[in-house]
Amino acid sequence: MVIVILLVVLTVLVTANWYLWRRLFRDTTRAPGLARRAGAVLIAGGWALAVGALVAERAGAPFWLQRTLAWPGFLWLALSIYLLLTVVAGEAVRPLLRWFLERRAARVRASATAAGIPRPEPVPAGAGSGETGPSGEPGKPGEPGDPGEPGDPGESRESRESGDSGGSGGSGGSAGDGGGVAAGNVADPSRRVFVSRVVAGAAAAVAVGTVGAGTYGVLNGPAVKRVTVPLAKLPRAAHGFRIAVVSDIHLGPVLGRGFAQKVVDTINSTQPDLIAVVGDLVDGSVKDLGPAAAPLAQLSARHGAYFVTGNHEYFSGAGEWVEEVRRLGLRPLENARTELRHFDLAGVNDVAGEDDGEGPDFQKALGDRDRGRACVLLAHQPVQIHDAVDHGVDLQLSGHTHGGQLWPGNLLAAAANPTVAGLERYGDTQLYVTRGAGAWGPPTRVGAESDITVVELASREA
Repeated sequence: MVIVILLVVLTVLVTANWYLWRRLFRDTTRAPGLARRAGAVLIAGGWALAVGALVAERAGAPFWLQRTLAWPGFLWLALSIYLLLTVVAGEAVRPLLRWFLERRAARVRASATAAGIPRPEPVPAGAGSGETGPSGEPGKPGEPGDPGEPGDPGESRESRESGDSGGSGGSGGSAGDGGGVAAGNVADPSRRVFVSRVVAGAAAAVAVGTVGAGTYGVLNGPAVKRVTVPLAKLPRAAHGFRIAVVSDIHLGPVLGRGFAQKVVDTINSTQPDLIAVVGDLVDGSVKDLGPAAAPLAQLSARHGAYFVTGNHEYFSGAGEWVEEVRRLGLRPLENARTELRHFDLAGVNDVAGEDDGEGPDFQKALGDRDRGRACVLLAHQPVQIHDAVDHGVDLQLSGHTHGGQLWPGNLLAAAANPTVAGLERYGDTQLYVTRGAGAWGPPTRVGAESDITVVELASREA
């Protein structure tokens, strides 16, 4: 079954990339040549770098190699997604543009006819000029499958290669210039090439602009989002208690120490009462990323900073990272609970830890607590909400989804998670999901801006 799935995925990828090559390179050129070969190398090379970056990260390759492959490889992943989406969208524009050009050319031909300019006699391609067709035979028309669109029967190869003739001066002649042929009297057999170039150019520009803007947004650092959450059991004295929630920082071969410093500075600027780091802090070992995570030691909150594991910690040596964040001054909550003055704060391990015998244990974290007190739970994945409901949790704080990160990834995230982003209620339990501060894979977000959320608890007694 796994082999069948892999074959299906491989077939889809090959087909999609062949389609991209065809629309961006084959259809925009008149014949095989350097441009088509360069396009094939670009697409194949981009995917080779992307796969190499993924494999190097998971295999724990030397960090310098991970960094070398990560930037071009992961950015190609994002770019290929939006190239595909924009080229597909261009299919709707293509017939409209061709129709517009044909109508414009028809109007020009009609004007020339009204002015009494005769249509030219058919001239074989290359006749009288010594020009040969692509096959090398004198006078042979363009190669089979040439993207040029058939026009008037009397057009020559020179007219086919003269570019778009939709304008009033497309071939350099006019009704009164004595040239003998009006601009619109020769239909443009290069119309398909012209249309393909316009659509491909627009698609590439939109894709590059989208990825560029999305990458700048991530590297510029997360924005601060604020949300108020009323808790029925919260006493009046705790009204306005602020928790800075950050998730999915994803320090790794792309996002390093400088990014971590931006996150820390942003959190500290909100002056929270408590800081909750809810998983996926890193993509790599303590050896490689310890220096990148060092700014976390600067986190400052009146009631401290707490940490729970995410699934990526279990790809990166969760035990070592728990000890490292403890050394940096954060308090890990490994299926544990601490009783603050006005409410309980609990944390459970991520479900990815089950393979190592370190999965979530709600009974250990919550089983013996006083349910008359309000309880806030830190759990990386939103899917853990169902256990939280069963254990009487008032509010669960999660991340993991990235809000989809790259639109339309939010649709996939919605299929796998009860909540993709924001605040929702499940029975007597509320779930808040942050979109996260960083990004995994491509350092790019589209339609899912990164955030650090300040959750302000509200007492109904206030």
